[in-house]
Amino acid sequence: MESEGPVLVLFGEKVRRMRLRLGLSQEELAHQCGLHRTYIGGIERGERNLGLHNVVRIARALRCSPASLLKGVE
Repeated sequence: MESEGPVLVLFGEKVRRMRLRLGLSQEELAHQCGLHRTYIGGIERGERNLGLHNVVRIARALRCSPASLLKGVE
């Protein structure tokens, strides 16, 4: 089975870029998502394999579609 590491890192980098583009801190994004700041940090570092529900929550907070968060993450 292929390692999930690179996919998680790519997804995390994309979340970070989009968050910074909106001028949000990890804490602000976490608050808007209803998640903890350390969870957002774990996602951005590629340490968290999050579920679809949380992908949707993050996409809403980043004002984008879940599909745009996943685009290019292969």
